[in-house]
Order: sequence, then structure tokens, then C-alpha cells
Amino acid sequence: MSVRRTSPIRAATVRDRFPRATVHLPRLLLLALSAAASAQVPVGLDAYRMWDRWPYQRIGVRAYMRSTYDRAGGNERADASHFLYQLAEDRNVTLDVEGPGQLYFVRYNHWHGSPWHYEVDGTDHLVRETSTADPEHPAADSVFEPQSAFPKPLAWTWADTKGGDLSWVPIGFEKRFRMAYSRTFYGTGYYIYHQFVKGTPLTRPIKAWNQEAPDRDVLDLIARAGSDLAPAGVTEFSGASNVTAQASALTIWRGHGPATIRRLELSVPRDQALAFSQTRLRITWYNRAEPSIDAPVALFFGAGLLYNRDNREYLVKSFPMFVRYAADRVYLACYLPMPFFRSARIDLGGVVPAGTTWRVGTVPYNDPPNQVGYLHATYRDHPSPELGKDLVLLDTRQAEGGGNWSGQFIGTSFIFSHDAVLNTLEGDPRFFFDDSLTPQAYGTGTEEWGGGGDYWGGLNMTLPFAGHPVGAKSAKDAVSPEDKVESAYRFLLADLMPFGRNAVIRLEHGGTNESKEHYETVTYWYGLPAASLVETDVLRIGDGSSERKHRYVSPDAGAPYEIRSRYEWGPDTIKDQEIYPAETDRGRITKTASEFTLKIDPRNLGVMLRRKLDYAFPNQRAEVFVAVGKVWKPAGVWYLAGSNTCVFSGPRGELDAALHVVQTSNRRFRDDEFLLPLELTRGRSSIRVRVKFTPVETPLYPGYPLPELAWSEIRYTAYSYLTPRL
Repeated sequence: MSVRRTSPIRAATVRDRFPRATVHLPRLLLLALSAAASAQVPVGLDAYRMWDRWPYQRIGVRAYMRSTYDRAGGNERADASHFLYQLAEDRNVTLDVEGPGQLYFVRYNHWHGSPWHYEVDGTDHLVRETSTADPEHPAADSVFEPQSAFPKPLAWTWADTKGGDLSWVPIGFEKRFRMAYSRTFYGTGYYIYHQFVKGTPLTRPIKAWNQEAPDRDVLDLIARAGSDLAPAGVTEFSGASNVTAQASALTIWRGHGPATIRRLELSVPRDQALAFSQTRLRITWYNRAEPSIDAPVALFFGAGLLYNRDNREYLVKSFPMFVRYAADRVYLACYLPMPFFRSARIDLGGVVPAGTTWRVGTVPYNDPPNQVGYLHATYRDHPSPELGKDLVLLDTRQAEGGGNWSGQFIGTSFIFSHDAVLNTLEGDPRFFFDDSLTPQAYGTGTEEWGGGGDYWGGLNMTLPFAGHPVGAKSAKDAVSPEDKVESAYRFLLADLMPFGRNAVIRLEHGGTNESKEHYETVTYWYGLPAASLVETDVLRIGDGSSERKHRYVSPDAGAPYEIRSRYEWGPDTIKDQEIYPAETDRGRITKTASEFTLKIDPRNLGVMLRRKLDYAFPNQRAEVFVAVGKVWKPAGVWYLAGSNTCVFSGPRGELDAALHVVQTSNRRFRDDEFLLPLELTRGRSSIRVRVKFTPVETPLYPGYPLPELAWSEIRYTAYSYLTPRL
């Protein structure tokens, strides 16, 4: 086979970036210089306009995904209408967060639940969908209202998505955000928000949202999805194959850095596209022992298969990549920034048809190597899902030799059936970061994760950040075997999910992990093989030795008590087979305050406290203080809304009154997190923490007896944010 190639860019190593004279600087000074040079975190609309910083570390940022999931681990009423509490008939609360943050994404099923209350720092904003006025006769071309605050392409309704009302409009809050549904029929939803270590360098201050319209430049940028997004001035490399070949590893490009790939484009003759679908794309960064990107071509570019049933121009028209059909060729393009420092190699494995072409565009990389992660696309084949167990799409503890990784999870592309079976989509996403045993992200279903609802009505759709590009309504509607392959994609940009030491991305197959469908998944993530979050201390409440070591005191803490329970990992049993047995731990409760000392790293860029608790006590809220000398300095409010008891409201009709069905799950164990301000932790090797309980006397619904209120403590773990050391 004859292959045309161009020359790689000039070689430059990481050593070139740091002159030899700097090696004599003390290590702490080098670290301080590195920290001082750390990149600002794009916030709000900046997260879109600064999309070239997709790979950059988000040190001091935590992402959470909350939802209306079935607390018992099942799929009750398709995971709808499980509320934290009800304030009134038309105030059914699904999300309640204290502290500054950014809500980056919301998803509802159609108009159900509208109008929605967005309570921002005490101001109630009503957000509607145009079907709200007459929900039994929905508006054909519905939009969010106020429309100026929720315009396309950042907001879409079921008319475009074939099932979901979606918004990627950033909603800032300085003190508190609370969301409530006015109606409860099929009130399903999930929401992604970020919170920050106070003192983390942000591109703009967090400001309370007031229904302002998103800036036009951001809307214009996202509207360019499906076009060439590479910046001007890229150094271009191109090549082509002249004959069809079966290659185990055909190297199509080598580059030397430091540089960033800003365009990767492949194209094949249209009549060869289907054969090209399973060709493997492999990208190896420097001297890694295995490729960091290794996936079937079609799935990597967002489509399960390069099969175009209805002759659409775009199978995938997302922001980071597209699959476009021209008259005689199919073009596949990826614009995810891919920084590398010494060298990179791109290979194709499998069928490479004659006439295959490629283009690679790069720009110089000018920042320190520990500020960004390598792009990874981790492929997993799941031909026979295990009964009762989630599919593991990614576990960074096993990636490329394992160890610590810091970076961010940015999405998935997945085949969920090879036989046009759509009910397997009832499975929930569950994502765990940095040793947490509670999923920081818990969704309500696979098609919701892919931007749809009700299985997209069996229809195909493609949006900038979510889509269902291929697959027929059912096996009987399929026009060919290829038409039975069902896939979806979900990309995260503003709503990406950072991690500092590990990430475990799991997906339930079927409503209770009972589906036997053949899944194939690609997980996109940026990763640096070094930690930015380091465990520095653990206080075990109820353990006398640990309490004495950490100088734990509480004036009214009850005697240690034993708890036998579970975390929220899915159904306890499937077909009489126990999947997740209960475990035992010990803890205390306090109704006043407690104090303790924890070790931290003096080089920290902020500290995260994680508390294991008994979630049987509702709405646990405390004011947190850190001792500075003899003065207690306020650090913020630690608040966890809800409990393992929720109120379910599944009325029979769209406009029926809310119900008050009390449900208590057997999952009492929960891990929760609090971010300490940098000004209270910088340069210190230990901190004295005071947690002052401030009860929230909110009943589960009006008239329901108020249960016992307390602050639960089982374990406190301190993690220090650090600049990763390569």
C-alpha cells in the first residue's frame, strides 16, 4: 500500500520547556512557581468560549449530578417524582444546594413538572415550557420561557430532542440554589452543577443568575457544531491510502511536541463507510505502554455504526466532532483539543479502504505539562452484562497500568443494543470520583443521559452535546441488520466532571441490571498520571484511639452506635440473589457541635473534607469554622438536603394534585463533601475544624411530623488539592 505523509513538527521535549538553570531551584519554589502559573478555571459562559481549555486541570472544582432517581435502587415509575421534600402543592423540591456554585445542565422529560421554580439566592424565578398552559395538548414547536434566557443552541425541548427538555444555560448562585416542580406527574429530571474551593482562580466571579440572556458570541460558537472548529494558523498534515489494506497498525501520523492537536479528520469513500466503522483508531502519547485512545472509528466519532438509513447529511453534528455525508464521501472530524509534550502517534488498525484520507492540525503548546491531561477514549466491549452488576465503562485505577490519575470525565459514546431493543435504556448512570463510595453523579436512565426521553420516541436526533444518531424504532421497523444497532452519545463541556485521583464510570443495564443486551462503550476523559487530590488524614468516629489522636470533642455527642446498612449502588437483590450485602459501621450524632484536628499538606491549593454519615437524619446542615490562632474563622455552610426518606408523588393524571407517599430506603450510608477556603488552609500542616449543627426544621411535606434532627458523623477524611507532580 502506498501512503502519502507529511513531515512531523519540530521535536521539542519537556526539558526544552524548563531551562537547565531551573534544576537548581528548591523543590518547594518550583512547586510554588507552578502553582502560581496554574490556569484559571473557566466559569459560566467562559466554559464555552474558552473551550480550547477543555484539557486543563480543574483543581478545586467538584461536579455533582443529582436526580429524581428511585431511592430503593429500582426503576419506580421510570425514576420520576422522588422529591427531597414538598414545601407546598406547587413546590416539590428536587435539588437544594448551599454555597456558591454554577448549575450547568438540567433535563426534564418533556414539559412535565413545569413551571419549575428556580430559587436563586432567595429570589424565585419561574421557568416554563410553552406546553405548560395546556399540557394535555402540547405545543408543537415548544420552547423554554423566558425564551430570551433559554435560547437555542443552549436550550432545546422535546420537539427537537424527541423526548427531553434540555438546558445547558449556566445558572450562577452565590449562596443557595433550590429547584422545585409545580406539578408532579412524571416529574423526572437530572441536574449537573459545580462548586468551588473559595480562592480558586476563576475567570469571573460567581454571580447570581437573573434571567439574563446568554451572550451572542457563545450562542454563535455552539451553533457552529458540524463545521470546522480548528483555529486559524494550525500546522496542517495530510495523507491518503491508495489501496485497500487490512493493517494491524498503519501509522498515519507522527508528531513531536510540545503541541496540541486541534483537528483530526478522516474520510472514506461513501460506499466503504460501513466497512470502515470497525477500523480501530489508536493514538499513543509519547512512550506510554499502550494507546490512550483505542476505539472503533464509528463509535469514537459518536456513532455506533456508519450506517445512514435515511440519507441524512449528518449522523453526528455535535460540538466536538461530527460525521457528515457528502455525495461521494463520508467525513469524520474531531475537535477535542489533544495536548502532548514529546511525541504522539496515530494508527489505524483493521480495514483501511483505498481512498481513505486524513488531516491532522496542530498548534504549539506553551503551558507547563502538569496543567493538562492527555485525551483518552477508553473502549469496552460488554457482550454479556452480569446480572445485578453495573457495566464498568472506566476505572482509572486500572487504566494504563493503574495508579493515580487527575483530570476530567467529558463524555461517552455507546452502543446499547445490536438488536433494536430500547427498553434496556432504563438503566441509570452512576459515577464515582476520588474514592467516594456514594456516586457523585446519579441519573435516571440511559436515554436521559443521551439527551432524550421515552427512548427518543424511537427517532434519531443529534445535538451539540447529546444525541441518538443511529438505530431503528424496533427490530421489526429495521430495514437491515445494521439498522438494529442503537447508539447514543453525551459530551460534557461546561458540565464536565473533574477528578483528582480516580474516576469510576458505571452504567446500569436495564432498570435493575437485568438486561442481556450487547453494549459497547467509549468513555472520553482527560487524564494526567499524577494526583491533584491527596488523602492526608482520616478520623474514625467511634474509634477511641482515632478520636484521641485527632482531639475529637463534642459537648453532647451520643455514645457510638452501630449502623448496618448500604450505600446507593443499585438493587440489593436480583431474582433472590443478593448483590450488595449490608455492612456495619459505627458513628455518633451531635445536636450542638464537634471539633477535631486533621493533617493537611502545607502546599495545598485548598482542602476537601469528606464525611461518611447516617443519611437517616434529614437535611443535615452545619456551619463550619477553622481555627486561625485563637480565632474561629467561618469556612461556609455544609448542607446535605433530604435523607434516605423521600416523598413520592405519581398522580395518574397530568393535572392531578400532588400525592404524599413516604418512602424510606435501606441505604443509610452516604459520603458527602465540603470544600474549605484556600485562605484557611494555605501553608498549614494541620487544621482545627469546628462543625456547628444548625437544624433545618422542614417537614417532608406540610403537616408531616418533624423527625429527629441531628448531625451524623461516622468518618471524616481530609484531601489536599495539590499541583500534580510528573
